[in-house]
Amino acid sequence: MIEFKNVSKVVGNKIILNNMSLKIEKGELVTLIGPSGCGKTTTLKMINKLIKVSSGEILIDNKNIEGEDTIKLRRNMGYVIQQTGLLPHLTVKENIELIPSLEKIDAEKINNRTIELLKMVDMNPDEYLNKYPNELSGGQQQRIGIARAFAMDPEVILMDEPFSALDPVTRNQLQDEVFNIQQNIKKTIVFVTHDMDEALKLADRICIIENGSVIQYDIPENILKNPANDFVKNFIGEDRIWSQPEFIKARDIMIKSPIKASAERTLLQGIEIMKANHVDSLLIVDKENILNGIITLKEIRATPNKNIKLKDIMERELITAYEDDSIVDVIEKIEKENVSYIPITDKKSKLLGLITKSSLLSVLSSQLLSKEVEE
Repeated sequence: MIEFKNVSKVVGNKIILNNMSLKIEKGELVTLIGPSGCGKTTTLKMINKLIKVSSGEILIDNKNIEGEDTIKLRRNMGYVIQQTGLLPHLTVKENIELIPSLEKIDAEKINNRTIELLKMVDMNPDEYLNKYPNELSGGQQQRIGIARAFAMDPEVILMDEPFSALDPVTRNQLQDEVFNIQQNIKKTIVFVTHDMDEALKLADRICIIENGSVIQYDIPENILKNPANDFVKNFIGEDRIWSQPEFIKARDIMIKSPIKASAERTLLQGIEIMKANHVDSLLIVDKENILNGIITLKEIRATPNKNIKLKDIMERELITAYEDDSIVDVIEKIEKENVSYIPITDKKSKLLGLITKSSLLSVLSSQLLSKEVEE
C-alpha cells in the first residue's frame, strides 16, 4: 500500500532520513517511534508531500507520489495533528464538511456522513454539530479532528502525535476509540508517537527509528521479545514485556520437557518413573506424543492393584492450553477450572509442555527478584 524505497532527506549538511526502506500493508496501523529528532515526523509528512524527498521514492498503490497531483493526494488522505488544526471561526459541522464541500459532494450525503462520523467518535450530533472549537475540551476537539480526517473516507490516515498534549485519561479513551475504529473499518494508518505504551496498544507493526534509519520494524511481540540491538532494548525498556503480559505466551514459560509415560505402563512402573524424576504426576502420551491423559501419585496409591495399566485409571478429561495462549489466558484458566497444572499442546493435541502453579510462581518470582536486584 505505502512503500518507501531508499528514501533520504538531507537539509544542508544534516541527514534527516538515511536511505529508508519501509513497506506498510493495506489496512495496517503502523506506529513510527523513536527519540526526538530521529526523523519520524519527517517520514510521516513525506507521505502527503508536506516534505519532499531528497532521493529515493515513495509509492502508494505502486504509484510514485511525485507524479501525483499534490492537492488531490492530500484531500484523499486524512491528517490528524497534535493541535487538532480545527478552524476556530467554523462550527464542528463546518470543520468536518470543509473538504467534502470543496469537492462539491451532494449536500445531503455530506450531512449524513458528518452525523455518522460524530457518532463514530462518540459525540452526540445534536449536541455538538453547531458548537465552535473554543466551546470544546481538548479531548473533544481531538475527536472532531479524527472525524474530519475520515470525512472523505480515505484509505490512508496520517496521525502525528495526536494525543500527546492530552491528559492521561482522555488519551487512553482516544487510543481506545482509534483502536476500535480501526478494527471496524481497517484503514491504513501511519501513527507517529513518542510513547512506547501507546505504540504497543495500537500498532499492528512498530517502526523504531534512530538518527533517520529504521532500526527495527516488526510486530509488537517480536520487538518486545527480540529487540534488534541494545538501542532498541534500552528504548523499549528491558522489562517492558512484563507490563504487556498478553505478549508472553505459554510457550515462553512452559516446562518444555514434562515427565510423560505410555498408557501401557503399569501403576508400579508409573511410581518408579515418578520417583526417578521427583514428580507426583505423569502425562500420558501415545507414540506420536498425542496427549491422552494424566495420572497422579495420589490416584495410584489409592488403587490396590499396582499391576493394572495407567490407561485403566488415568484422567482423560483434561484442561489444556495452546502454545500461543497468553500467560493471562493460562492464569485465568487455572483459576476458573481450579487446577494446579495445565498441559500445553498444539492444535492437534500433540504435547509440547506443561505449566504448573509452582512453575508459574517460579517464573514470576524470578522476574520480581531480578528487578529488585537492578533497583
